[in-house]
Amino acid sequence: MCRLALKTALEPFSPYEVLTAMEAMQEGYDGSGLGLLLRGLNFEDYKYDSKHPVLSGIAHSEAALQRLNTIMSQRGYELKYDHEFETHPAMVEAKDRYRYFVRVYKLPAAFDGLSTEEIEDELMLTRLFLRANGEENGNDLTAFSFWPDVAMIKEVGWPLEIGNALTLHDNRITSRVCMAQGRQNTNYGINLYACHPFFIQGIATMTNGENTAFVPIRDWLLGKHYPGYMGYQSDSEVFAHILHYTLKQLKLPLQAYKHIITPLKNAELDKHPQGVFLKGLRDACRRLIIDGPNAVIGTLPDETCLLVMDHKKMRPATVGGRDGAWAIASEMCGVAAMIPDRDPSLDFQPMREHTIIVPPDRKELTIWSQLDPYPLAQVA
Repeated sequence: MCRLALKTALEPFSPYEVLTAMEAMQEGYDGSGLGLLLRGLNFEDYKYDSKHPVLSGIAHSEAALQRLNTIMSQRGYELKYDHEFETHPAMVEAKDRYRYFVRVYKLPAAFDGLSTEEIEDELMLTRLFLRANGEENGNDLTAFSFWPDVAMIKEVGWPLEIGNALTLHDNRITSRVCMAQGRQNTNYGINLYACHPFFIQGIATMTNGENTAFVPIRDWLLGKHYPGYMGYQSDSEVFAHILHYTLKQLKLPLQAYKHIITPLKNAELDKHPQGVFLKGLRDACRRLIIDGPNAVIGTLPDETCLLVMDHKKMRPATVGGRDGAWAIASEMCGVAAMIPDRDPSLDFQPMREHTIIVPPDRKELTIWSQLDPYPLAQVA
């Protein structure tokens, strides 16, 4: 199984803290890979403006890096900051890693008249163009994310060793949210894009489990012909895309996500105050119903964090914390490693109807039930 860890705090912290939680859960996974997502970025040597998009990935050769520079320049992006990782290549299993990059760009002047939605589409299309360019050139360029206030790192190997190889304990890059997943894609071929977390237009998820309904969900999403619904080297990538579809396409509140992927039974909907609407939503999105077992952890652009389980509830997940700092992990020891000064008696393990939400103020978590009235106001 995979092991997952997320920490969210008002004060930026090192991703290495989350890697220590992964180490605490090491008996539960095979250590074949690491995926990190950092949100709410802070750089020691650069005052970051969170409006500027950040490009993160790997150039596997000098030629790939030069091609990246040319592409970004041609598209009108001005490089503002290029984070220099202090790397130890001998500690990395793969030997074709020329340069890990986290780069801050200024938006092109041509974007001044565009709407927020148009800019978001352009950022997504630029990332997809870079991904396709790398694949066309022997997979020599990998682009994980291109979005304001987000950076991603993915690599093959044991998580703590990767953290040491990239010197992530030096506090030169910190964040208010950090997601970590500790397993490469072992159901299919090894592929960096198949490593969680998965990301699309500011929305990220990671999953512990097996998505046995993957094929019909994938085919339905592909049928929408939305450029970002692609890839699918992992059966878990659809969870991020369903969340994106819920919030961005249907423009429904976050709580609707649970109603789409694991709808209530007819008998429960018959008693629900909004049962008629929820039955219609279930029928319209029937192909997006999951068939776990799965635990899904996610984050949104405003730094909201969430946890949901499927009906089978055969993959563990626990949330705990205190005012200002919260953690979600596959095991209790993972939560303890990230928030040792919490009251452990308040730790919570969700049931099949729950959505756990940690809001951006991080004062306390919200435990929302599908059996509760459905919030009709749109999520900001």
